[in-house]
Amino acid sequence: MNQKYDFKRTEREMQKFWEENEIYKFQNGREKKIFSIDTPPPTVSGSLHIGHVFSYTQAEMIARFKRMQGYDVFYPFGFDDNGLPTERLVEKERKIHARDIPGKEFRRQCMETVEGYEADFREMWKSLGFSVDWDLEYHTVSEESRKISQKLFLELVKKGKAYMKESPVLWCTQCQTSIAQAELETKESESCFYYLVFDAGEKILPVATTRPELLPGCACVLVHPADKRYKKYVGRKVKVPLYGFEIPVLEDDGVSMEKGTGAVMCATFGDSTDAEWYEKFSLPYKEVITKDGRIAEHIPFTGGMKTAQARRAVALELESRGLIIKKEELIHAVAVHERCGTDVEIIPSRQWYIDILTEKERFIKAADEIRWHPARMKSRYLDWVQNLKWDWCISRQRYFGVPFPVWYCAECKKPILADPCQLPVDPEKDRPLSSCSCGCTEVIPERAVFDTWATSSISPLINARYGEEGDRSRQILPMGMRHQAHEIIRTWAFYTIVRSLYHTGEIPWKDIMVSGFVLAKPGEKISKSKNNASSSPMELIEMHSADAIRYWAANARLGTDTFFSEDELKASKRFINKLYNAAKFSMAQLGDFELTGDPAACLLPVDRWILQRVNETSIKTGKLLEEYEAGQARHELDELFWKDFCDYYIEIVKERLYQPGKHGADRRRSGQYALYSSLLEIMKMYSVFVPHITEYLYQEFFRKFEPELSIHQKLWKRAEGREEDILAFGMHMKDLISSVRRYKTEHGMSMKDKIGRLQIRCPEWMTGYYRETEQDLSACTGATEIIYTVQ
Repeated sequence: MNQKYDFKRTEREMQKFWEENEIYKFQNGREKKIFSIDTPPPTVSGSLHIGHVFSYTQAEMIARFKRMQGYDVFYPFGFDDNGLPTERLVEKERKIHARDIPGKEFRRQCMETVEGYEADFREMWKSLGFSVDWDLEYHTVSEESRKISQKLFLELVKKGKAYMKESPVLWCTQCQTSIAQAELETKESESCFYYLVFDAGEKILPVATTRPELLPGCACVLVHPADKRYKKYVGRKVKVPLYGFEIPVLEDDGVSMEKGTGAVMCATFGDSTDAEWYEKFSLPYKEVITKDGRIAEHIPFTGGMKTAQARRAVALELESRGLIIKKEELIHAVAVHERCGTDVEIIPSRQWYIDILTEKERFIKAADEIRWHPARMKSRYLDWVQNLKWDWCISRQRYFGVPFPVWYCAECKKPILADPCQLPVDPEKDRPLSSCSCGCTEVIPERAVFDTWATSSISPLINARYGEEGDRSRQILPMGMRHQAHEIIRTWAFYTIVRSLYHTGEIPWKDIMVSGFVLAKPGEKISKSKNNASSSPMELIEMHSADAIRYWAANARLGTDTFFSEDELKASKRFINKLYNAAKFSMAQLGDFELTGDPAACLLPVDRWILQRVNETSIKTGKLLEEYEAGQARHELDELFWKDFCDYYIEIVKERLYQPGKHGADRRRSGQYALYSSLLEIMKMYSVFVPHITEYLYQEFFRKFEPELSIHQKLWKRAEGREEDILAFGMHMKDLISSVRRYKTEHGMSMKDKIGRLQIRCPEWMTGYYRETEQDLSACTGATEIIYTVQ
């Protein structure tokens, strides 16, 4: 072995070795039980960063662990390579707007862009040593994914769970598309509460609003039924200030008597409550804001203006006419589109929806059928489902996505669905196989595409090749585990549960592993959109090694956010050096080792102790990894390796290995066996976290003794039962050696200096173990005499 570990050469060599020998190839359950993993297909919306490495690597460790527990691991990787995030990336990088060029050309440029990014993504995951079966790779824009997505949409329509309607919808004026409730974020915004004069004849009705630009869209004023101040206005009409038309005053329990004046205007549409009242009271629709975020041209005073400009203009006009009673500056939460940060509007539009509101109880029940890791993440899911207000709008007025397999009759406008046998279809190129029931043969293609979540939500079914040739649903569904970050519980987790229940009647996976964020600074996660990562993952790998980054990633409790700086990789590098040097020392002492007979039958107490500690740690670490707690599992293993194995065991056994003439061949053989076995088991456990260096060390030495081609094909060993007396002896012995070391430090002595008499206070039953260990103790502590005091 080289004096120093060369990670740059070794990591590439090990990756090549794994690939050439198909170490991680899925065998389709031919010989082992299957454990299937639903991996988040990264969205092609920009470069990956350390936050992705953090969450994906934690889950990859589970894949390795399950493989070493005897499972045939189905571990695919996919790419979410269509939809609005990708379109925005292409527009930004190529300095174009999708609406300004032909759709075919824009989609071509999108495909060009995603292919480049996906090659980079794939290279990064491979450089991190991911044990993925790349033959299982999938793409949400591929022909097979489009076919499955369209087929499942048609299935939902047939079941009455997908439908089309014209109604108020959440709309992003920047992206110029409908969006779903799950795509909303809130931001704090400075605003103003305007207390306006609504003319009620001989009296005025004061109404407070933050959006005076919507006055021309007023459909009514509402008050609470119990509000005595306004009883006399109910059923009457009032005039809208500045615009002069009359609207009714109605009652509704949803009005807050404490907010503003207690009288609220309902305009079409200021917020979701306006949309609810619009439907509840069958109010007339009055257009104010158009799809591009401007005031409709026919509106007096503000026609053609952007909404913010119109707000200022209307406020000035109202003030000049004495129609503002007072103003209050305030900061309030405003709904924005998560993709671009633009204030969301509500406008009427024809869209496709998936019914989720009527099945909320079913989705809540599903949460109890899934094991959540960590458990507290379940409450986030439940909070989201319980507070749903809208069905899931799945249509997007964009270009690069899976098209709806739908046309509309040119005469009666009825939807015409594609025949399943012609999927996948592009309605702009293809035609339906049958004409409309009204007899008309002319059709208008649906130009909207599926929301990207509508396809990525069926990732388990895409992985299962659901309903297609080679369908493996029975083998991998429900999947063993889904991993994801906590901010997409409301989208990817929820939508996948919805789709799985609707299509298969079962939950999509048994366990869900939810990771935290990597933070750039307090409260700010590292993200592609903010571009706030200091270095790219590939730069970090090149500079510090993949194993160093992986070791760092297994540092935090599952689901907790963490900070990252390159300084934190110093601890990783110290560990890798320590493991390399410990292995190098061990291999030097094992040059003449023979794995024959049953040396375990006559092991010395200290050798039995280290093997017991390894077994104990294997059990603890395994239980933690079964709960997806990679961070806690690594800390348990570190405790064994750094302290028990390196600080104590190697130091205790060192002279016995060096000087067989002094200690005897049998005692040396006992130490060799314990050293070989404990180091191999420690490396097997660490191989989950740092696969490259452990594979290298296995190939350098252990492979000549072991039948498995790779350390990652080996199983963890766990013996039943604990030798409590040996573990207690080991703990007592560590305390004893620690006391000697402390004594030498306090007296300015070298650790190699001799001491005179060493008095051991211990229970009588322990003296036998100590007497067998005296030679090791004398060598380790420098004691020239050992005596015992029985406690």
